Amino acid sequence: MEHMKKITIPVAFAAIIGLSAFAVISGSNWTIDDGYSVKFVSEHPSGEFKTLTGKVVFDEKNLDAAVFGVTIDVGSIDCGNDMMSSHALGERWFDAAKYPAIIFVSQGATKTATGYETTGKLTMKGVTKDFTIPFTFTPNETGGVFTGKFDVNRVDFGVGSSGGKVPDVMNMEITVPVKN
Repeated sequence: MEHMKKITIPVAFAAIIGLSAFAVISGSNWTIDDGYSVKFVSEHPSGEFKTLTGKVVFDEKNLDAAVFGVTIDVGSIDCGNDMMSSHALGERWFDAAKYPAIIFVSQGATKTATGYETTGKLTMKGVTKDFTIPFTFTPNETGGVFTGKFDVNRVDFGVGSSGGKVPDVMNMEITVPVKN
């Protein structure tokens, strides 16, 4: 019986350690939760995209394994004015009929002085460019929240033309709650 206790305790300890390691690994695969926000802000226009889907793998202790693969439905744009939103979907701007999605895909992340950043490929209106997104991650009881603020030059992606009433550079503000 004494021999059995000596074997059982190390085996139980090893099982607990093994299960804990699995919990850390599986905890890095996140599901995008309700309440996300993808806003574009300027003097004119401002608005948001209402539909975001994707895959997020992130563990603050294993940044090399981070994966962000998100898709924004261009047709979900809301400029706060039906006519303006409809205009944004047209050929001159997003051409949603031909290019229905904005896609960002990256692998890996790095720590910065203010949080993190990830560099990947941003595809908008058929144009793909290397793009870096700075972000923070705030864990909570059910998962966490990613937030980021960055600029996108819409003209680089063929969205509209330079000049005019709409600024070339749009300020983006993204909030993405995630859960396990």
